[in-house]
Amino acid sequence: MRAIITADYGSPAELAEIDTPSPGPGEIRVKVRASSLNGFDIAMAAGYLRGMMEQASPAGLGRDFAGTVDAVGDGVTAFAPGDDVFGVVLTQPLQAGGLAEYLVIPEDHNVAPIPAGLDHATAGVLGLAGAAATACVDTIAPGASETVLISGATGGVGAIATQLAVARGATVIATAKPGPETAYVTAQGARHVVDYTGDVAAQVRAIAPDGVDAVVHLAGDPTALADLLRDGGRFVTLLNGDAGQAPERGVVATATFATPHRGVLEALAADVVAGRITVPVQRTYALADVPQAFGDFMAGTIGKLAVRI
Repeated sequence: MRAIITADYGSPAELAEIDTPSPGPGEIRVKVRASSLNGFDIAMAAGYLRGMMEQASPAGLGRDFAGTVDAVGDGVTAFAPGDDVFGVVLTQPLQAGGLAEYLVIPEDHNVAPIPAGLDHATAGVLGLAGAAATACVDTIAPGASETVLISGATGGVGAIATQLAVARGATVIATAKPGPETAYVTAQGARHVVDYTGDVAAQVRAIAPDGVDAVVHLAGDPTALADLLRDGGRFVTLLNGDAGQAPERGVVATATFATPHRGVLEALAADVVAGRITVPVQRTYALADVPQAFGDFMAGTIGKLAVRI
């Protein structure tokens, strides 16, 4: 089968022919129809995970997947051939990936059914970014009328986090450059936009003189962002859990991470079907063009880069 792999830590993404996997006991095989790129994939291909997570050589890239179960191993009860499913591949050592024609994964590992009204293409970009955004927003738990600053709002995680915060009644201040980025974040529900190429602190203080209630840190200097919180404000980060600490003001930064278990995935799918959240896609690539997509991701994107298998 064809798959996008990294041959070793620090090896670039490449299209390769590898053996088609077979499901063992408790595993399902998915004929993959859609996937996407995430920062995790960039980190894998760049070798940044060396010493942090065990990685096979070669290792399949792509954490997201959506497709149809076409075979199951002994003892599988959660899914059957013909079921449409989506999810996130985080099995360790890192070896299987969603950027492949077939994927074998344990039936109880970050897999959920695709409900009616959700297509494979959308499901294929939803899992990891949606789970990360959910973790961030759940951590700060914004209430109605509270103000949330989302730094790094132009990516897939930022877009979903903005929508989730707005759905809770919060007022979102998003960081974005003027032009297409500003149009993008306002389309996700941001009420205010600050230009991250300028004086972010001055712009935020002009909107919230007493400080914002919460910060979602997806990009930028965490210490500078924490300074924009009111006393007792909440700070959550996917990047660095210590730099935003300000205990003298009652601010404690919380580092979080995506936990895309079945319940989280089902809730995200229900939100999409109900129209409560959308997953903006900037561009869709064929599997053979994914190495180019890695370069495009590194150059900066607005929203998600999707892959059609």
